[in-house]
Amino acid sequence: MQAGGNQSVANATGIRLIDSQLAGLSVAERLLLTVALIAVFVGGSWLAGVLRRRIDAGDRRREANALFTLGVVLLAVSVGLLVISVWADELGSLTAFSFLAVDNPVAVATQAIVSVFIVVGAYVFTGFVKDFVYGLTEDTTSLTKHQTELLFRSTQVSLYVLAILIVLSIWNVNLGGLLVGAGFLGIVLGLAAQQTLGSLIAGFVLMFARPFEIGDWVKIGDREGIVTEISIVNTRIQTFDGEYAMLPNDVVSSSEIVNRTRKGRLRIRVEVGVDYSTDLGLATDTARSAMRDVDEILTVPQPQAVLKEFGSSAVTLELRFWIDKPSSRRRWRAQTAVIRAVKTAFDREGIKIPFPQRELMGRSEAGGFRVVGEETGVDLSAEAAPDGGEE
Repeated sequence: MQAGGNQSVANATGIRLIDSQLAGLSVAERLLLTVALIAVFVGGSWLAGVLRRRIDAGDRRREANALFTLGVVLLAVSVGLLVISVWADELGSLTAFSFLAVDNPVAVATQAIVSVFIVVGAYVFTGFVKDFVYGLTEDTTSLTKHQTELLFRSTQVSLYVLAILIVLSIWNVNLGGLLVGAGFLGIVLGLAAQQTLGSLIAGFVLMFARPFEIGDWVKIGDREGIVTEISIVNTRIQTFDGEYAMLPNDVVSSSEIVNRTRKGRLRIRVEVGVDYSTDLGLATDTARSAMRDVDEILTVPQPQAVLKEFGSSAVTLELRFWIDKPSSRRRWRAQTAVIRAVKTAFDREGIKIPFPQRELMGRSEAGGFRVVGEETGVDLSAEAAPDGGEE
């Protein structure tokens, strides 16, 4: 306590010494000194601007601007305090820095300068952190560009929060009470915005789980399209109808997600039916040969034609083929080309693709039915009417 008291006495003595030295100045001398101080500030600001334009900072332009700005701010604070000291005696009962209403104005000025320095320093340091984070993840595929940006932004916010806490501690702000108030505010906001917070947490999960990336062709629930944006709260996809769908991340994380482009290629299946009287070996060989000549599909893996099921009107063949760099346009182009090629090959080989058909039969125990002839139509009676019988 005594050491602190001695320091306060020393500071107060220094201030009174400054006041006593300035007390003997006339008004003209004070005006001249004020003009000189303002000239120093203007000249210093002009010199800082000239040096900033002549120095090529390259990628460090952001940090250089911040440092020059810090220098100008410190010069302005210093000149302002000196000007107030010059005119303090002329203001009557006011002494140097007494407008601050504190016992130790020099300490207040020092706190202000240190606070500005910390804030600007945090701003400059985030530039170095950005270069470090992007340089660290540049040659790795484990993190996407969006995840790298998220990592940098999280670090940046943490640095800013740390700088603010340091500044508040310098000004003797009760951080305990502030944190308690922030805790109660967080509870209130959490209860009022449960869905938003759920989307926020789900956004972080999606960022690091990486079920899809920007540009992927995905199906989320009943929505299908290309991912155009992934934010902390929402995921935006562009459907193939040209619509933009904004899906909350909590809905995305709770839905089934199908990524059609993750592997870099996509298998497409097309069904075609052939008549029951068709040679199935000839049909499958013809379909495979026709698909091999289609340029829109991959030759490796090879296209396949397999027998799938006995249909009501035909034996069903399933045509399987692959495309690379999947997109909706490439999918439909490949599918159209395969259908055209297989149909042409079947027509050339005389393989019939039957229309839907039904076979009608009459039960023998019910008398059935018989075709009497083209001209007379169909006799649907079970037996001929008795001779001489009446209708």
